[in-house]
Amino acid sequence: MPGPNAAAPRSDRIDAAALGDEGGSSSSKDTAIDLSPPPGDDKAHPHSAEILTDAEAAYTNGDVNEFHPWDPHKAAKDIEVGDFYFKRKNYIAAEDRYREALFYKQDDAMATFKLAVCLEKMARPGEARTEYEKYLKILPYGPQAPDAKKALERLKNSSANANLSK
Repeated sequence: MPGPNAAAPRSDRIDAAALGDEGGSSSSKDTAIDLSPPPGDDKAHPHSAEILTDAEAAYTNGDVNEFHPWDPHKAAKDIEVGDFYFKRKNYIAAEDRYREALFYKQDDAMATFKLAVCLEKMARPGEARTEYEKYLKILPYGPQAPDAKKALERLKNSSANANLSK
Protein backbone atom coordinates (compact mmCIF):
# COMPACT_ATOMS: atom_id res chain seq x y z
CA MET A 1 0.00 0.00 0.00
CA PRO A 2 1.59 3.31 -1.04
CA GLY A 3 2.09 6.00 1.64
CA PRO A 4 0.83 9.58 1.48
CA ASN A 5 2.31 11.85 -1.15
CA ALA A 6 4.81 14.02 0.78
CA ALA A 7 5.84 16.04 -2.27
CA ALA A 8 5.14 19.76 -2.17
CA PRO A 9 2.34 20.96 -4.46
CA ARG A 10 3.54 22.33 -7.77
CA SER A 11 2.13 25.57 -9.10
CA ASP A 12 2.58 24.50 -12.72
CA ARG A 13 -0.03 21.74 -12.26
CA ILE A 14 -2.86 24.02 -11.05
CA ASP A 15 -5.55 25.02 -13.51
CA ALA A 16 -6.07 28.74 -12.78
CA ALA A 17 -9.42 28.75 -14.61
CA ALA A 18 -10.77 26.10 -12.24
CA LEU A 19 -10.12 28.35 -9.24
CA GLY A 20 -12.81 30.82 -10.28
CA ASP A 21 -12.94 34.58 -9.78
CA GLU A 22 -13.60 34.45 -6.06
CA GLY A 23 -10.80 35.84 -3.90
CA GLY A 24 -9.28 33.76 -1.17
CA SER A 25 -9.85 34.45 2.48
CA SER A 26 -7.54 34.56 5.42
CA SER A 27 -8.51 33.27 8.81
CA SER A 28 -6.11 35.70 10.53
CA LYS A 29 -7.79 38.82 9.09
CA ASP A 30 -10.78 38.58 11.34
CA THR A 31 -8.95 37.40 14.45
CA ALA A 32 -8.86 40.10 17.11
CA ILE A 33 -5.90 40.16 19.47
CA ASP A 34 -6.74 40.81 23.09
CA LEU A 35 -4.24 43.30 24.53
CA SER A 36 -6.03 43.85 27.81
CA PRO A 37 -4.19 42.96 31.03
CA PRO A 38 -4.95 39.62 32.67
CA PRO A 39 -7.74 39.48 35.27
CA GLY A 40 -6.64 40.77 38.67
CA ASP A 41 -3.52 42.47 37.30
CA ASP A 42 -4.50 45.83 38.78
CA LYS A 43 -4.68 44.24 42.25
CA ALA A 44 -1.45 42.26 41.86
CA HIS A 45 0.49 45.29 40.53
CA PRO A 46 -1.33 48.38 41.79
CA HIS A 47 1.39 50.94 40.98
CA SER A 48 2.54 49.66 37.60
CA ALA A 49 0.79 52.40 35.63
CA GLU A 50 2.57 55.09 37.68
CA ILE A 51 5.95 53.49 37.13
CA LEU A 52 5.44 53.27 33.39
CA THR A 53 4.31 56.89 33.27
CA ASP A 54 7.36 58.03 35.27
CA ALA A 55 9.77 56.05 33.08
CA GLU A 56 8.17 57.32 29.90
CA ALA A 57 8.29 60.93 31.14
CA ALA A 58 11.96 60.61 32.11
CA TYR A 59 12.83 59.17 28.71
CA THR A 60 11.01 61.87 26.75
CA ASN A 61 12.49 64.66 28.91
CA GLY A 62 16.01 63.40 28.26
CA ASP A 63 16.68 62.66 31.94
CA VAL A 64 17.61 59.03 31.31
CA ASN A 65 21.17 58.50 30.08
CA GLU A 66 21.02 54.71 30.04
CA PHE A 67 19.46 54.44 26.63
CA HIS A 68 21.80 54.38 23.68
CA PRO A 69 21.35 53.14 20.16
CA TRP A 70 22.35 49.57 19.53
CA ASP A 71 22.81 48.78 15.88
CA PRO A 72 25.32 46.01 15.14
CA HIS A 73 24.84 46.38 11.39
CA LYS A 74 25.71 50.08 11.55
CA ALA A 75 28.71 49.22 13.73
CA ALA A 76 29.94 46.64 11.20
CA LYS A 77 29.59 49.17 8.39
CA ASP A 78 31.50 51.77 10.44
CA ILE A 79 34.33 49.27 10.95
CA GLU A 80 34.38 48.56 7.22
CA VAL A 81 34.56 52.28 6.39
CA GLY A 82 37.17 52.75 9.13
CA ASP A 83 39.29 50.04 7.48
CA PHE A 84 38.95 51.89 4.17
CA TYR A 85 40.33 55.07 5.73
CA PHE A 86 43.01 53.18 7.66
CA LYS A 87 44.37 51.57 4.48
CA ARG A 88 44.67 55.05 2.96
CA LYS A 89 46.48 56.26 6.10
CA ASN A 90 43.69 58.67 6.99
CA TYR A 91 43.95 57.74 10.66
CA ILE A 92 41.78 60.61 11.93
CA ALA A 93 38.81 59.48 9.83
CA ALA A 94 39.47 55.83 10.72
CA GLU A 95 39.53 56.69 14.43
CA ASP A 96 36.22 58.51 14.07
CA ARG A 97 34.58 55.51 12.38
CA TYR A 98 35.93 53.01 14.92
CA ARG A 99 34.62 55.19 17.76
CA GLU A 100 31.25 55.46 16.02
CA ALA A 101 31.15 51.66 15.73
CA LEU A 102 31.73 51.46 19.48
CA PHE A 103 28.87 53.92 19.98
CA TYR A 104 26.49 51.62 18.12
CA LYS A 105 27.90 48.40 19.56
CA GLN A 106 29.63 48.94 22.87
CA ASP A 107 32.51 46.57 23.63
CA ASP A 108 32.89 45.40 20.03
CA ALA A 109 36.21 43.55 20.07
CA MET A 110 37.24 44.29 16.47
CA ALA A 111 36.41 48.00 16.68
CA THR A 112 38.32 48.24 19.97
CA PHE A 113 41.40 46.51 18.60
CA LYS A 114 41.40 48.51 15.36
CA LEU A 115 40.95 51.74 17.31
CA ALA A 116 43.99 50.80 19.41
CA VAL A 117 46.10 50.18 16.31
CA CYS A 118 44.91 53.46 14.83
CA LEU A 119 45.76 55.40 17.99
CA GLU A 120 49.20 53.81 18.07
CA LYS A 121 49.79 54.90 14.47
CA MET A 122 48.80 58.44 15.48
CA ALA A 123 51.45 58.42 18.26
CA ARG A 124 48.92 58.40 21.10
CA PRO A 125 50.38 55.54 23.17
CA GLY A 126 48.39 56.14 26.35
CA GLU A 127 45.04 55.91 24.57
CA ALA A 128 46.26 52.98 22.48
CA ARG A 129 47.33 51.11 25.61
CA THR A 130 43.88 51.65 27.13
CA GLU A 131 42.15 50.27 24.02
CA TYR A 132 44.47 47.24 23.80
CA GLU A 133 43.68 46.49 27.45
CA LYS A 134 39.94 46.83 26.73
CA TYR A 135 40.29 44.38 23.84
CA LEU A 136 42.00 41.85 26.12
CA LYS A 137 39.19 42.23 28.67
CA ILE A 138 36.59 41.60 25.96
CA LEU A 139 38.40 38.68 24.25
CA PRO A 140 41.39 37.53 26.33
CA TYR A 141 42.02 34.62 23.95
CA GLY A 142 40.65 36.24 20.80
CA PRO A 143 42.31 36.21 17.39
CA GLN A 144 44.14 39.50 18.01
CA ALA A 145 45.06 38.74 21.64
CA PRO A 146 48.70 37.86 20.83
CA ASP A 147 49.05 41.08 18.78
CA ALA A 148 47.46 43.12 21.55
CA LYS A 149 49.83 41.64 24.14
CA LYS A 150 52.85 42.37 21.91
CA ALA A 151 51.62 45.92 21.37
CA LEU A 152 51.18 46.46 25.10
CA GLU A 153 54.70 45.17 25.70
CA ARG A 154 56.03 47.41 22.92
CA LEU A 155 54.22 50.45 24.33
CA LYS A 156 55.44 49.64 27.82
CA ASN A 157 59.03 49.36 26.59
CA SER A 158 58.81 52.55 24.53
CA SER A 159 57.50 54.51 27.52
CA ALA A 160 60.23 53.03 29.71
CA ASN A 161 62.86 54.04 27.11
CA ALA A 162 61.36 57.53 26.94
CA ASN A 163 61.60 57.83 30.72
CA LEU A 164 65.25 56.68 30.70
CA SER A 165 66.25 59.25 28.08
CA LYS A 166 64.90 62.12 30.20
